Amino acid sequence: MILHRGPFAILAALVLAMPSAALADFNADPPNAIDQSPAFAGQTRAPVMPQAMRLIRTVLTEDLRHPWGMALLPDGGLLISERPGQLRLYRDGRLSPPIKGLPEVDARDQGGLLDVAVAPNFAETRQVWFSFSEPRGNGENGTAVGTGRLSQDETALEEMRVIFHQQPGVESPLHFGSRLVLGSDGYLYVTTGERAIPPETPVAQDLTNHLGKVLRLDPATGEAAPGNPLAGGDAQPEIWTYGHRNIQAAALDGQGRLWTVEHGPMGGDELNLLEPGRNYGWPVISYGLNYDGTRAGQGQTRHEGMEQPVYYWDPVIAPSGMAFYEGAMFPEWRGDALIGGLQAGALVRLRIEGDRVTGEQRLAPDIGRVRDVEIAPDGAVLVLIDDDPGKLIRLTRRGALPQ
Repeated sequence: MILHRGPFAILAALVLAMPSAALADFNADPPNAIDQSPAFAGQTRAPVMPQAMRLIRTVLTEDLRHPWGMALLPDGGLLISERPGQLRLYRDGRLSPPIKGLPEVDARDQGGLLDVAVAPNFAETRQVWFSFSEPRGNGENGTAVGTGRLSQDETALEEMRVIFHQQPGVESPLHFGSRLVLGSDGYLYVTTGERAIPPETPVAQDLTNHLGKVLRLDPATGEAAPGNPLAGGDAQPEIWTYGHRNIQAAALDGQGRLWTVEHGPMGGDELNLLEPGRNYGWPVISYGLNYDGTRAGQGQTRHEGMEQPVYYWDPVIAPSGMAFYEGAMFPEWRGDALIGGLQAGALVRLRIEGDRVTGEQRLAPDIGRVRDVEIAPDGAVLVLIDDDPGKLIRLTRRGALPQ
């Protein structure tokens, strides 16, 4: 079944994807770090791909409160998380009441209920995972992951349990991560942020904590998955990669490989293709500046033993949510990455060839703060707009049948 428009959908006017002059020239905006240069050709400011396509925007619902993540169900329904702590089900033009059975969240600032994922065999198991900012008392909190089964009547998460608790707890309302990806190897990948701890304290480089890391977990127990690269010694055994700032976008490509996009500070948003055990540099190396204009970390963009991003942005797009397009509606996009842009106010499309970015495009300009991206069964693109009220919007090609 494909997603239905439903009686409350608002069919927007046709939106010409030919952008305004400002959006067409986004590469012309000067970088914040004017004295930095890329490590290789095409690492930033890829050629702007021409935009001559008309897109239709259909608002499926505009009754959400700061929506953060979504997961597609086999019948075309969507589970949608709202940062204040609610999980909702959208299907056939209707948005459910909040689903019962979720734990308390710390919804201050960037915290709350974050990502949601469902089992590949959801039709049989009805298993759901979610990430959230878990209150720990005394003002501390941490990224946590819970799981449960969606009841047959779809009103509650049954047998809910929290299977992972980020260590240590931190007194901060910022930079929780947190995307959930069920890998092609059957394990659960969890992205975390460095909790906005100043670069002078390089927690993302410290292997004794879970901050600024990608973690690889057993999805049933939350324990470290077998074969993790840094298990043993003082390192947290769940760590898959480290040296990250704040990852809010992650997705598998057509080969089953995990890509992430993380927030830089003032400049330095990064696209990375992850390799186990690798160090991605934060805060030692960065293509951005601190918010006061000073150099981030040690002011370097390269360091031995640290990975270069496949691509970076300066100025930032503020990335959140990601999907690789393999649908039928836009065959010319197949294999491309679609990334939500909170700051960009658009859907950012990257053409990737040979693991290098060869073109960039800003789709649906001025659509709003795109928090998450999903591909519908018919190939339409679904985006969540982070606001209160927030929206779920369906993007289709002109001439496609409304659903």
